[in-house]
Amino acid sequence: MTKPSLPDLLHAAVSAVGGTERPGQVAMAEAVAEAIDDNSHRLIQAGTGTGKSLGYLVPALAHGERVVVATATLALQRQLVERDLPRTVDALHPQLRRRPQFAMLKGRSNYLCLHRLHEGAPQDEEDGLFDQFEAAAPTSKLGQDLLRMRDWADETETGDRDDLTPGVSDKAWSQISVSSRECLGATKCAYGAECFAEAARERAKLADVVVTNHALLAIDAIEGAPVLPQHEVLIVDEAHELVSRVTGVATGELTPGQVNRAVKRAAKLVDEKTADSLQTASETFERVMELALPGRLEQIPEDLGYALMSLRDAARNVISAIGATRDKSVQDEDAVRKQALAAVESIHGVAERITNGSEYDVVWYERHDRFGATLRVAPLSVSGLLREKLFEDRSVVLTSATLKLGGDFNGVAASLGLSPEGVEGDDVPVWRGLDVGSPFDYPKQGILYVAKHLATPGREGTRGDMMDELAELIEAAGGRTLGLFSSMRGAKAAAEELRGRLDNPILLQGEETLGELIKSFAADPKTCLFGTLSLWQGVDVPGPSCQLVIMDRIPFPRPDDPLMSARQKSVEEHGGNGFMAVAATHAALLMAQGAGRLVRASGDRGVVAVLDPRLATARYGSFLRATLPDFWYTTDRNQVRRSLAAIDATAKADGK
Repeated sequence: MTKPSLPDLLHAAVSAVGGTERPGQVAMAEAVAEAIDDNSHRLIQAGTGTGKSLGYLVPALAHGERVVVATATLALQRQLVERDLPRTVDALHPQLRRRPQFAMLKGRSNYLCLHRLHEGAPQDEEDGLFDQFEAAAPTSKLGQDLLRMRDWADETETGDRDDLTPGVSDKAWSQISVSSRECLGATKCAYGAECFAEAARERAKLADVVVTNHALLAIDAIEGAPVLPQHEVLIVDEAHELVSRVTGVATGELTPGQVNRAVKRAAKLVDEKTADSLQTASETFERVMELALPGRLEQIPEDLGYALMSLRDAARNVISAIGATRDKSVQDEDAVRKQALAAVESIHGVAERITNGSEYDVVWYERHDRFGATLRVAPLSVSGLLREKLFEDRSVVLTSATLKLGGDFNGVAASLGLSPEGVEGDDVPVWRGLDVGSPFDYPKQGILYVAKHLATPGREGTRGDMMDELAELIEAAGGRTLGLFSSMRGAKAAAEELRGRLDNPILLQGEETLGELIKSFAADPKTCLFGTLSLWQGVDVPGPSCQLVIMDRIPFPRPDDPLMSARQKSVEEHGGNGFMAVAATHAALLMAQGAGRLVRASGDRGVVAVLDPRLATARYGSFLRATLPDFWYTTDRNQVRRSLAAIDATAKADGK
């Protein structure tokens, strides 16, 4: 039987989803198939509207061996499993003569734990477990959510938190879920045969395509114990997010509250002397943390070093003692011990990591008004880890709408542990970059406007000239504005100011769930939506409700960000340009993602307005502009107001 051709398969898949074939999508599918066939690596930039999901799913399904697809966002995971994969499998079945299987796999804490549900949750104050359903007042929100989850447990086939609608708070979910460290293990658990997390793993082992997230991919790479099933091909979508997600997984933290909870959980499971030792170490650590000032610790202060060594040693003794003790008076002893062990092991691991002191780690204090001080440790770079763990023994395709920074792939490649494109040698993963473009006509559909006449934004203080500019642009656009701010404080200040100056409704991130805000924004063209980080990447509102995207300033990392400043310093010490490699790259990625909110469909028209003159005047401005879509560029404030008014008039004439 002749093997079906890739163009025929792609045509069938695109027809099934009611789409249109795009040259970029065809080029992408061919590049993915080529990478799979010759066991090589690709970085593929595919602009909005390319249809990149099908661009990698079709060659992946045609391949026949297991493929893992890792995405950054829940929304894309769901889209793949609930929409794209079922339709694509149906469309390809007649030509492939087989029906590829697919499954979703997440971390254990995303699934309902039947043991925790039926036996109760270990509590901190006493040994044994308590019935969280009895403990929570049935009239309280928590009590109502717990009762709803208990009913849902009888109906759900997956136990996946994301299948519970409406959702519940993290606090409610924690009552019926466990982390991988807290899990008893299927063989020891009375509910092991029915376990939702184990069932998801079994489905993944049988699937041709496993859809997971960046965090689980990072855990699989870092912790050494394989979580994902064996696979020949890895496709990383939203790959611009990978480094920050892996860094997050590789970051450890210690807080006095966390240590206190561990002490309480362990106290009744070990002898008094061992428990007292951990209690004393906990109190010493808490006293040190009370005086902690935010910022990086290039050297560990003597008092902190002593407190961490005490914690490490006391935690190690508790871990040994918990493993050796048995106390039948403790209700569901195995679960209580496992939870206590998980809490103490976490403290031991972070205390030991900081005490050992690695030149490849960055340590710092953070202070929160409500929660007090936190001690954090994160890797200076994850590039070596990614090079070693990601690119060996499999073909890797990384794709996103934003992978070329300043005109080439090498900046993103370096952050992934890859050498510049074309460099070959022993232990150097060989890769090629491909930009398949976008089906949109950016110069005709959008304008990039830089407000060159404004004052350069300072670190503090309100920007009166920026507020005036913001108000005038929104008025010219008739609302229809997505405001992207580099800080929540900036977003709040602008919302408060403009609510008093404009008739347009202004929605502010945090005042409602993100989903509800985006729905309200899309429903009313006069409305504006202001917010920070998640809006730069998470908004998909095609049509006339979003015809003006405003960025208040270039989103450089904060100068006092300990991890970013440490990375910048490290690049400089090795002879590189730390500002360009770290700060400018960070800003370029965010700006490209933010500008991508404007044109989401072939009929979209509008303006991206950057209210920071440095994009036009600074030497690095050209690097940042080269990363943005190829919009028509202007600094003429009158021209942009006329254009916005014309776009608004056209939308109104069309009844929108």
